[in-house]
Formats: sequence, C-alpha cells, structure tokens
Amino acid sequence: MRVLRFRPEFFEMWQSEFKGYNAQVFRRDLLAGITVAAVALPLALAFGVASGVTAAAGLVTAILAGFIIGGLGGAGYQISGPTGAMSAVLIVLASRYGLEGVWVAGVMAGILVLLLGLFNLGQIVNFIPSAVIAGFTSGIAVIIFIGQIDNLLGVQTEAAENALVKLTHYFRFDYAPNLAAIGLSVLVILIMILWPQRWNARFPGSLLGLIAATLLAALLKLEVPVIGSIPQTILLDQRLLPANIPWEHITELVMPAFSVAALGSIESLLCGTVAGRMTGSKLYAKQELIAQGVGNIVIPFFGGVPATAAIARTSVAIKSGGATRMTSLIHSATLLLAALVLAPVISQVPLAALAGVLAVTAWRMNEWAEIREIFHRRFKSAMFAFISTLIATVALDLTQAIILGIGLSALIFVFQSSQAKVLFAPVSAEKMRDDGYEMQYDANRILVVYITGPLFFGTVNTFNSVLEKLNGNQDIILSLRTVPLLDTTGIAAIEHLIHQLESEGRRVYLSGLTEPVRSYLERAGVTQRLGEDRIFWSAYEAIIAADHYRANVKRHTEEFASLKPTP
Repeated sequence: MRVLRFRPEFFEMWQSEFKGYNAQVFRRDLLAGITVAAVALPLALAFGVASGVTAAAGLVTAILAGFIIGGLGGAGYQISGPTGAMSAVLIVLASRYGLEGVWVAGVMAGILVLLLGLFNLGQIVNFIPSAVIAGFTSGIAVIIFIGQIDNLLGVQTEAAENALVKLTHYFRFDYAPNLAAIGLSVLVILIMILWPQRWNARFPGSLLGLIAATLLAALLKLEVPVIGSIPQTILLDQRLLPANIPWEHITELVMPAFSVAALGSIESLLCGTVAGRMTGSKLYAKQELIAQGVGNIVIPFFGGVPATAAIARTSVAIKSGGATRMTSLIHSATLLLAALVLAPVISQVPLAALAGVLAVTAWRMNEWAEIREIFHRRFKSAMFAFISTLIATVALDLTQAIILGIGLSALIFVFQSSQAKVLFAPVSAEKMRDDGYEMQYDANRILVVYITGPLFFGTVNTFNSVLEKLNGNQDIILSLRTVPLLDTTGIAAIEHLIHQLESEGRRVYLSGLTEPVRSYLERAGVTQRLGEDRIFWSAYEAIIAADHYRANVKRHTEEFASLKPTP
C-alpha cells in the first residue's frame, strides 16, 4: 500500500544524512546540541508554566520531543519541543478540562497529525496565506504576554475564559504588585534585550537572565514565587493514565484536538521551510508529520504536553554548526542530564524570571518583516486577514480562530482568483498582411477576447458584465490560453455566450485550450456543440478560419443573389 512507503524513504534519508559521518562532524553536532540545550532549557521551563501545567512538564516535553521527533523527523536540522504558540492553546484547555484534558487532546492531535503524514496530506497547510499565519502568530504573542502579567507583577488574579477578559481584571486594581518580582522580571528582560546577538549563539541571554535572577533572589532572600519541585525523572507522577481519561469530555475535546493538530502541523512545516532555505536541504514533510504524530501520542503518557518543531531552536542548531539529527538527540541528552543533576537549582528559579523570558519571546515571535511588508505595501486583503485573525485569536477560542483563519484563507483565495480580466483585441487587417496573410473580408467583423485567470463562480460576473457590452455583429474568438481552470458556472457562461451569438447569426470560436480546460469542456458537451472546426490551438489560426468562413458566406450570398429567376 502507498501509505507504507514512508519506511524505505526514512531509511534512505538516514543513510544520506549520515553518509561519511566522522568524529569531526560529531564534534560539530555535539557543540550545537549543547548550545541548543542552553537555549531550550529556559524556554522549556517557561512554556511548561505558560501552558497551564508545570515547568517539569515543559522540560519532559523538550527531552522526549528531541529524542522521538528528532530521531524520526523529516530533516536532520529540526528541533522540536514545547512552543509559545502551542502554550497559548493549551492554557485554555488546562483551565477548562484540567491536565487530563491537555493530555487527551495531545494524544488525539498526535493521531490526526500521524494520519496527515501517512496519507501525505501535509500540503493542506500550504493553502493558508502568510497574512493569516502572521495574524495568528501575533495573536498568540498577545495571549502569551497577557497570560504572564500575573507572574510579571508577582500577583495572582482571577482566571478568565479568554485573554481580553483576563486583561480587564488588571484594571480593577484590587491587587498589590510584588516589587521584587517586578524587579526580577525587568532584569531578565533587560539582559535578553541588551545581550549582544553574537554572544547569544554561544550563551543565550535567556539562560543568563534566569541565572542572574535566581542568584539575586537567593542572595537577597526575596519573597517571590518560584518554580517549585522538579522531579529528577522523565516519568512524572502527573501523567496520562488509562484510568484518568475523561471519557465524559471526549467529544468536547475533538475540536481542541483539531486546533492542536493544525497548529502543530503548520508550525512544524513552516519551521522546515525556513530551515530548509538556511541549509539548502529539503524537508520531507510526510515523514516530519509522521514523527510529530508519533511523538505527540507518546509524550502525554510521560506527563508532557504537545510539542512541535521550534523555529528559534532549529535556527540556533543550524547557526551553531549542527549537521545531522544527532544535534537534536544530544540536546535532549543534555536537558535530561540537567533535569537529573540540576533539578534542585532549577526548582528555585523565580516565576517572575520565566515571565520575563516569555515577555521577550512573545515580542520576538511576531513576524515583524511580514507585518511591515503587509502594511507598508498597503495590501488591503492581507491587512484585513492579518487584523481579523489577530483579533479573533485574542478575543475568541483558539479553535474558533483557526476555523476563522481557514475561512479567511478560502475567501482571500476566491477574491484574488476573481481578479480575472477580459481583454478585447479587434483583428487588424494590416497586422495580418504584415504576417503574410491577406484578409479576404472586413476585419472589423472578428473580435478576439483574451481571458486571464480562472473562469469560475468568482469571476463569471466580470466575464458576463464585459461581454454584455458587446454589440454589432462580430464573430467572437475566446482565447483561454491563460485560463488554468473553470467550473460549471464558467461553462454555463460560455454556453450562454454561444447560444446568444448563434441566435444573432454570429459564431464563437475557442483557442488555446489547456488539457484540463478542454477535458472539462468535452465532458460538458461544449466542444461537441461547436465542432472541431471552431477549436484551435492559437487565436491566429482561429482568425484565419473565421475569416474564411465569413468570406465563403459572403461569396455564396452574392452568388445566390446574382441568380436570375427562370421565366
């Protein structure tokens, strides 16, 4: 069966990736893996907290994702783990259905992503416009930041159903900010902003910020909330067990699972596309989705949360010299070592410090280059899609935002596709003579109509409104060379034009039919109705045929008129 062909492709990919592997390449992977782990450690802890679970769950997710997804993935450069985008979805799930809801939705999403990979349906995500993705990403950034205001201020306010409602709680001013927590948050933010980019590749500013904040809190004995106990294991006490599955909520978790699956697929394939440009190596999308699916099915049974490929960590791996998927495996091994050895130290990291990391991460995750391009160039449809998706992501449920984004994608496609043009080109007798053909008849009786773009329900109104303005007695040549597709509505418009002109004694010719368009016209019976003598590869051939036909009609008419009746 075709769906099982991923196995030889996977082994071929491994063989190609590790061909000529030696100690020098391993050294590159080792250094890159340790560097990525330094970047991933604070992010894993922060995204675990931001997901509404625990820092330990985020750490376990990063470790297992690096081993499972990194080992099975569709490219050697992909680094997977918990991400900011996913945490924005999961925190809503956690507040509504608890940890069991997060885990079950993660497993269901993993199954969906696995099926996408097995049946090679990953290309579906390519139909979502970049403006929608940018709006969704910015909306998630806002959600992450609002979700961390409590930790930034060192307070605990009432839970809310969405980010906007949560934001309104802070305007009640019924809380007392913890100045020590605010100071630690600001310290981490400043370190991350001011830390030179060239140093960041070797020692990330986020890790330095956590170390500085933790030391300062310990030395000054500041009373601020901390992460708390970090189990020295990857099999957490709080994990998905068959006995804990909330069967009564399974149907309610279907749509959130679709959201997690869609987000995970989009983020992983986008990461692969970006990283592929950086490395010049192709991402095997099918295998990547299979890996993401398998990983997300397994991780909840260890207590972790849904994972996806992470652009920031992947780019660090590439820039640090990582050559193969050993980078991902070494990064996970390093994180595992940190969990086993440094758990007591990690448990003392202030939540305010993690909030500072997340605040900067939320700002940086915005696709600023894409946003500037959209608004600087004044692309109206893209601006509408961006703003609408951003607002929906912040104000509505994330599931609804994804559905709205997909709906907007379809509308934008239809709108952009509907920008078909109908161009008239009266036939010039002089031009025909220049090309070596002497017109035998009045050239003004032939009109070539060039249609550009698809002829379907979104463009038929333009087609009809333009052709309705035609008057006179010209024969029409429809040039469809640049029409990639048409639907039943487009065929009906062509049939109506043929019927209208034939009732007036005029003729319609077709030229430049591509194979898909011709096939559809044949199935609709249009080509049979016209006959092959009115269908041509080029408009030039159609002009000559139309001219010959009119010349013959004229000659026969004149001959008939010259006949004298017999007495």
